[in-house]
Amino acid sequence: MALGEGPFRPPRQRARGRAGQPRRRLDRPLTVAARRIVLDTETTGLESSLGHRVIEIACVELSGRRPTGRHFHRYLNPDREIDIGAIQVHGLTNDFLADKPRFGDIAEEFIEFVEGAELLIHNAAFDVGFLDAELALAGKPGIRSFARVTDTLALAREMHPGKRNSLNALCERYQVDNSGRSLHGALLDAQLLADVFLAMTRGQDALDISLVAAARERAPGTAPARPAHLAVVRASAEELAAHAAMCERIDEESKGRCLWKRAGTPA
Repeated sequence: MALGEGPFRPPRQRARGRAGQPRRRLDRPLTVAARRIVLDTETTGLESSLGHRVIEIACVELSGRRPTGRHFHRYLNPDREIDIGAIQVHGLTNDFLADKPRFGDIAEEFIEFVEGAELLIHNAAFDVGFLDAELALAGKPGIRSFARVTDTLALAREMHPGKRNSLNALCERYQVDNSGRSLHGALLDAQLLADVFLAMTRGQDALDISLVAAARERAPGTAPARPAHLAVVRASAEELAAHAAMCERIDEESKGRCLWKRAGTPA
């Protein structure tokens, strides 16, 4: 698929948080980036250091917190065999990719699409390692030279510690429909991750704004007003006697260390 309009699901199918689902707030503020790109790749194997290559790359654009409908999607000829285990995951074969462009052929177009954006990547270390290797082969600097990277897996682990945070698990947790994900696919997975990210971070920006407003209300010179008159309730004779007896007992058990007894009986 080429650069252009993407097949996004209609709003009625978008993610809705499960009622009563506990959600941990982030320890750090989550700012509204002007432009975010949700990115995913498929590869010939697991290790870029062993010469494995990117064979599919997909980017889905968000502006603020809304999908724009723009995406970048390419299948790529890796010029090497694809591991059988990888084919079982994504279903892409060498025959299918034989007439597809090489990464170097689309590198400039890819950089132009992601430049200046915040990249949202699930398990970012994996994809960034492969992208940096491909960019190096194309004579380009690493991906962080063009865009900021946020690992949505690390974000999910911070919000849901001790729970499964795979893409499938997050889709289930946030009721994102992933019924069409029989195999991994970079474009489908990027669209699912976009839905998950928006559901997972819903309300964070509003929280930050409310905290700023509260801080301004408590700024110097705006201390909360106290009631003008407070009722004074004095202890009865029985309460004073009970207090004195308790002080005697504490003083005896603490060997004379009862501060209340030293202070005397309250008036």
